[in-house]
Amino acid sequence: MMFENFLVEEQGSIVIAKLNRPKALNALNSQTLVEFSKLLTQLSSQGGITALVVTGAGEKAFIAGADISEMSTMSADQALGFARKGQQVTMQLESFPAPVIAAVNGFALGGGCEMALACDFIIASRNAVFGQPEVALGLITGFGGAVRLAEYVGWPMARELIYSGRRIPAEEALRVGLVNRVVEQEKLLEEALVIAKEISANSPAAVRKVKWAMNRIRSESQVASKLEIEAKAFSETFNTFDQREGTKAFAEKRKPQFKGE
Repeated sequence: MMFENFLVEEQGSIVIAKLNRPKALNALNSQTLVEFSKLLTQLSSQGGITALVVTGAGEKAFIAGADISEMSTMSADQALGFARKGQQVTMQLESFPAPVIAAVNGFALGGGCEMALACDFIIASRNAVFGQPEVALGLITGFGGAVRLAEYVGWPMARELIYSGRRIPAEEALRVGLVNRVVEQEKLLEEALVIAKEISANSPAAVRKVKWAMNRIRSESQVASKLEIEAKAFSETFNTFDQREGTKAFAEKRKPQFKGE
């Protein structure tokens, strides 16, 4: 399969999907989200996959976030559609038939952190940095961060991270329960593959069934309704001065002057 923004490698029954926009720090624009969705659809129907590893090209970023330059010109209606595209991908990651491992190298910010949260679990390199910094741009989480982060770290910590927009290094992410383990940069993919092979050694049918069961236990219908609340709130920020000022200041590399309106 050929994609402009993804490199796909198969190692037996294990698939590695690498987001390949290193010059843009693997930022998620609309085209990339469409490709991501198509890729997951194709892999889901392929059969025989026992584990999927998702990572980013280069050493600087897993996914640095959503593409701010594209979002800066969106209307509220366009932003709602964009949020739903991103949420569609996260739901596909969650419901993927085989376990999905996020191998996070470098920045996993905003939409990048949200994509990692939608995987079954996260392995991080020591240079990994996590965060939901949307509020610094007059935005909020849009791809599921407000829903899933609390499931990882609890509501108080999730609120602190989302309200402050603070970025945390890999070791702190490990301490608060966001990631499963931290390894050296050069061993990240190797470690993810070790775990993928451990999973693949078990009954594929049993692993698929227990993943399905665990998702049902979390109640996918409730997650879906919470995601819609987040998507609408995200789109409503596009009617504010602060959102326009925040994204403009980002492009101009200056500190935003927010008015709270």
